[in-house]
Amino acid sequence: MRYLLPSLLLVALSAMLMLRGYVHSEILADHRVRPSAPADAVPQRILHGGPVLDARGDGQPAGHEIPDRTLVLTFDDGPDPTWTPRILDQLKHHRAHGVFFVTGTMACRYPDLVRRMVAEGHEVGLHTFNHPDLSFQSPARIDWELTQNQLALAGAAGIRSSLFRPPYSATADALDNKSWPVTRYIGSRGYISAFIDTDSEDWARPGVHEIVRRALPEKRGDGAIVLMHDSGGDRSQTLAALDVLIPRMKAQGYTFPTLTRALNAPSAHTAVTGPELWKGKAFVLAVELSDDAMDVLTVLLAVVGGLVLLRFGLMLLLSWAHARRRRGSSFRWGPPVTEPVSVLVPAYNEAKCISNTVRSLAAGDHPAEIIVIDDGSADGTADIVEQLALPGVRVVRQPNGGKPAALNNGIAHASHDIVVMMDGDTVFEPSTVRELVQPFGDPSVGAVAGNAKVGNRDTLIGAWQHIEYVMGFNLDRRMYDVLRCMPTIPGAVGAFRREALDRVGGMSDDTLAEDTDITMALHRDGWRVVYAEKARAWTEAPETVQQLWSQRYRWCYGTMQAIWKHRRALVESGPSGRFGRVGLPLVSSFMVVAPLLAPLIDVFLAYGLIFGPTGKTVLAWLGVLAIQAVCAAYAFRLDGERMTHLVSLPLQQILYRQLMYVVLLQSWITALTGGRLRWQKLRRTGAVGAPLAAEPARTGGVPEKGPVA
Repeated sequence: MRYLLPSLLLVALSAMLMLRGYVHSEILADHRVRPSAPADAVPQRILHGGPVLDARGDGQPAGHEIPDRTLVLTFDDGPDPTWTPRILDQLKHHRAHGVFFVTGTMACRYPDLVRRMVAEGHEVGLHTFNHPDLSFQSPARIDWELTQNQLALAGAAGIRSSLFRPPYSATADALDNKSWPVTRYIGSRGYISAFIDTDSEDWARPGVHEIVRRALPEKRGDGAIVLMHDSGGDRSQTLAALDVLIPRMKAQGYTFPTLTRALNAPSAHTAVTGPELWKGKAFVLAVELSDDAMDVLTVLLAVVGGLVLLRFGLMLLLSWAHARRRRGSSFRWGPPVTEPVSVLVPAYNEAKCISNTVRSLAAGDHPAEIIVIDDGSADGTADIVEQLALPGVRVVRQPNGGKPAALNNGIAHASHDIVVMMDGDTVFEPSTVRELVQPFGDPSVGAVAGNAKVGNRDTLIGAWQHIEYVMGFNLDRRMYDVLRCMPTIPGAVGAFRREALDRVGGMSDDTLAEDTDITMALHRDGWRVVYAEKARAWTEAPETVQQLWSQRYRWCYGTMQAIWKHRRALVESGPSGRFGRVGLPLVSSFMVVAPLLAPLIDVFLAYGLIFGPTGKTVLAWLGVLAIQAVCAAYAFRLDGERMTHLVSLPLQQILYRQLMYVVLLQSWITALTGGRLRWQKLRRTGAVGAPLAAEPARTGGVPEKGPVA
């Protein structure tokens, strides 16, 4: 289910977007218009015959005139949701009828209007599906245009029509050597072509009286087919012209029938039944769903755009305020914290990393007892630590019970009031513990988040995670610190007041993100959780897509579990209520909703590149990328990192974001389907070694490359 649903969603979304582009003339549209050509191949009886051309069957094509004192009002390019209903109202008010030559793209989008045309006694004709100049098209494309136009009519009103008007056509005497063969071919397919006698040119909006003047027959009393439009722009002048034209001509004895009634011919409509009817209905329904889907996606894009801009704005503003306050010469947490602390290292099969981890702790400049909790390792992790025989380091062995159980066991063996927790694949700088515990000089602080950094950043996937850690994690933590709703103390580098841990019941195994769970519990208990930017820890990030997938899948699912577990904070009072009404919405918006919707930016990028407008689409995407680049550059500057890795930022936004989207989507599916996700151990290489003392960067940062063995 976790793999099938995302695949089905992707296929369905792609199909709906393709269909939407198709019915909006963004796929297969051909806007070329052929100039006039010689007409020597067109029979004179056609050029000087009537506007209704019947080239059906094997007989000679013939033109038919409209009877005297008869005006056939025709409307092209609709239906339009704004103007067609008003034109229909006007015709109904004046007891007049007309012929609507609809395009397939509009008919399948507004089927209710086509049904109304038929129900009110008007005639409906074909105007192709995508409105191309048919003189440029092959017979196969012409057949396709007609078939799709009929499919739209069948789905919209359950009819077929034998009336046709070619796009960009005019009077019969305008036929030439290019358009005449098309007209004959269309006649051979069983259609009557309806040209015009008078063109109101209402599309040019020349004014109401000018539209009326141009619509009148050349000679008083003559009949005529009048061309008007019910779509393609503002048709208010057309509407007003009808209110003048119909009463005036009725006063002169004119009638306003449909075309077939004017010619005393059988109706152009034929009812559609059976498979063709249901195929048409299915097509119209699919079009409606695709339009609705695009509307929803557009709203969601606006939501994610707003969330992204809000997050970036808050990050820039609040991280600047955070850095300015914490780096001010007068800032103090309180009295310096110099008393010894307990450092807990839960380890499960960390033989490749544990030596570097423990050595880095032993080289620290703050007094500490180091407790390695071996969680049933099968690779000799505990033996390696004992063989090091480092002072202040001891090993606690336990059967395999998971990381929360290992940490709780470590807390039980800890001797001091401040407990530092780290992962078994992480290394500390000599000053890390000292910097990490200084915020406990403030008695309101219950926990401290350190600055986790990617040590193996020399690969492309490592560089992407490096950008994510510096920008997405540490810049976020500065923002959350100012807002007092830090969502997660990283498992790689965090410290806790033991009293705070005892009050919330220690580490819980209710979720797969025990670090997020304990952080939220501390907030609800009234403790402050802060960020110590100088407490740097170097961690080994996943080096393959599969490892990254496994890790982020667990993180995403665990975060969602923690949010759900602490949902009651939304309605509680006191510190818990403050976190519930400030922290939980922010965490849910920025860590769950926004990442899940972020790929819409790339979906609309792909849609715009394929279907247009390409220039505006690229410009908009580059604008979003520029905002991200500014935030990333600022985050790198705050952390004293070199900017070279930001070269891969555009590629990260295209590829890495899709991976994170699928991970988050699968987490949602796992949660909604009641699935269970177990712990997954990542394969470690031991590449991150014990660090040397870092040379302070201009902003108090670290050297560009992490310590690599």
